[in-house]
Amino acid sequence: MCRPLKAPHNDVIALSSVPSNFTQSVLGAGSTEEKGENARLSSFVGAMAIADLVKTTLGPKGMDKILQSMSRGREVTVTNDGATILKSVHVDNPAARVLVDISKTQDDEVGDGTTSVVVLAGELLREAEALVGQKIHPAIIIAGYREAAEAAQRRLQAISLDHSGDEVAFRADLVNIARTTLSSKILTSDKDHFAELAVDAVLRLRGSGNMDAIQVIKRVGGTLRESYLDEGFILEKAVGIGQPRRVENAKILVANTPMDTDKIKIYGARVRVDGIDKVASIEAAEKDKMKQKVEAILAHGANCFTNRQLIYNYPEQLFADAGVMAIEHLDFDGTERLALVTGGEIVSTFDDPTRVKLGECKLIEEIMIGNERMIHFSGCKLGEACTIVLRGASQHVLDEGERSLHDALCVLVQTVKDSRVVYGGGWTETQMSLVVDDLAAKTPGKRSLAMEAFARALRALPTIICDNAGLDSADIVSRLRAAHAAAPDACRAGIDIEKGTVGDMQELGIFESYKAKNSALMSATEATEMILRVDDIIKAAPRQRQG
Repeated sequence: MCRPLKAPHNDVIALSSVPSNFTQSVLGAGSTEEKGENARLSSFVGAMAIADLVKTTLGPKGMDKILQSMSRGREVTVTNDGATILKSVHVDNPAARVLVDISKTQDDEVGDGTTSVVVLAGELLREAEALVGQKIHPAIIIAGYREAAEAAQRRLQAISLDHSGDEVAFRADLVNIARTTLSSKILTSDKDHFAELAVDAVLRLRGSGNMDAIQVIKRVGGTLRESYLDEGFILEKAVGIGQPRRVENAKILVANTPMDTDKIKIYGARVRVDGIDKVASIEAAEKDKMKQKVEAILAHGANCFTNRQLIYNYPEQLFADAGVMAIEHLDFDGTERLALVTGGEIVSTFDDPTRVKLGECKLIEEIMIGNERMIHFSGCKLGEACTIVLRGASQHVLDEGERSLHDALCVLVQTVKDSRVVYGGGWTETQMSLVVDDLAAKTPGKRSLAMEAFARALRALPTIICDNAGLDSADIVSRLRAAHAAAPDACRAGIDIEKGTVGDMQELGIFESYKAKNSALMSATEATEMILRVDDIIKAAPRQRQG
C-alpha cells in the first residue's frame, strides 16, 4: 500500500526563510531597487520638484529663468516657457521625466499651457501624498481622481463658448486668446500689436492649420514694436553678382544638385598628363559638361533657379547671361518652404522638363531689412504664405519673442479647428472645483477625500497666479469662490492681476482655448494616475562591454 509523500519539515522552514530582498539577489550586479513606500516617496518628491521648478513662471507676472549651457559656447537662454525650461534640464528621476514628457506633449498638441499642466500634476501629487499619509490606498485615490476629472471635464464642456457662427465675434475671441497667451511672455508690453499679427497670420491659413506657411524671421535692431507681417515668403539670401534684381511672373525651379564641377577635383585623385595642354583639355571638358547641365536647366523655362548647394562662378555667369536669377546655398528649411509656398517640387535631375513641376509667384525682388539684403517672393501660389519679421534689441530678446509668438500661433491654429473658448484668470479652475466639491459631498467613502483633494489642486492654480504677482492669494481666491458659489452659471469673475482684485473676465477680454484647458486637465490627471500606481523602481545597471 502506497502512502502519500509529505514534504519534510525542514523544507517548510527553508521556504519561509526566503529573504525579503530576494528580488535584489535576482537582479544583476550594479542594479538597484526601491520598493513600496520608498518608491512612492521618491516618485512624489521628484515630480513635485519639477513642478516647483516651473511654478514661479505661471501667470502674467511669472518670473523668467536663465538657462546656461555647460557646453563650450556657454549659451544663455532667458525664458519663462515651461516646455523650453523642462527640455533643457537633465532629469534623472523617472517620475519627474513623466512630467517633462506631458509638458512636451502639451506643447506639441496645443502650444500653450505647458506650465499649467505640470503645475496641476504637481499639486495633484502633493494632495495624493497627504492622502497616502492618512493610510488611504493609491487605488482609492486614483478612482476618486478619475471621477473628479470626468466631472470637471463635463463642466468645462458645459461652460465653454462658441462664436464660430459670427465672424466678427470669433475674430475678437482669437485676438483675446492671443492677448491672454502673450500676457505672460516677453511680448506682453506690445501684446495688442502681436495679437493682431498672430491672428492675421492664422486667418490667412483659411483653416488648413499648415504652420509651415507662416515663416518667422529674426533680425537684431529696432524695437519689438517694429515687427510686422508681410505677405509672401522672404528668403534670407542676396541676389548674385550680375543677376536680375527683379523678376515678374516668376517660374521657379527649386533644385538640390551640385553646381561646382567647373573645377577639377584633385583631392583624393591622381591625374598624370604628358603636358600642360592636357590639363587645359580636362578643364575645357569640365566646363563643357557644366554648360550642358546649365542648358538642360534653362530648357525648363524657369526665370529663377534656386539651389540647395553652391553655384560656382562659371554656371552663375551662364545664368546671368541668360537673364535668369540664380540663388545658391539655401538651407534645408528654406528649400522645402520655398517649394511649398510656390507650389514647386525639389528636383535633382533635369533630363525631362515635362516631369518637373515649377514653382510660381507674381514677383521676386530684393528688399532691405535693417542693413541686410533679402529676397522677397510675393503673390505665391500658396495664397496663405506669409512672413512675420521680428525686430528686437538683442538675440536673446528675439529668441524669447519667437518662442512666445510660436505659442500664440499654435493655440490660435487649434482654436480655429475647435472654436470653443473659456474665460481665463482662474475662472475655469474655480468652476470645475465647485462641481468636484459638490460631487465629493454626495459620494460616500474615502473616494470623497480624493475628490476634495482634486478640487483643492484645481484651486491651487489661481492661488499660484496670485502669489507670483505678489497679491494676497488667500483673500482673492476666497472671494472668487464666494462669487462663483453665489451664481455658478452667471458668474464671470476671475483674477484681475493689474488691479489686484476680482474682475469680470468678459469685460477684461481674458479668454483661453477650450482645447488647451481640456488637454492640460486630462494630461495632468493621467500622469498623476500613472505615478500613483508605482510601487517599485528598478534601475538596471548598464551592460558592460565585452573585451
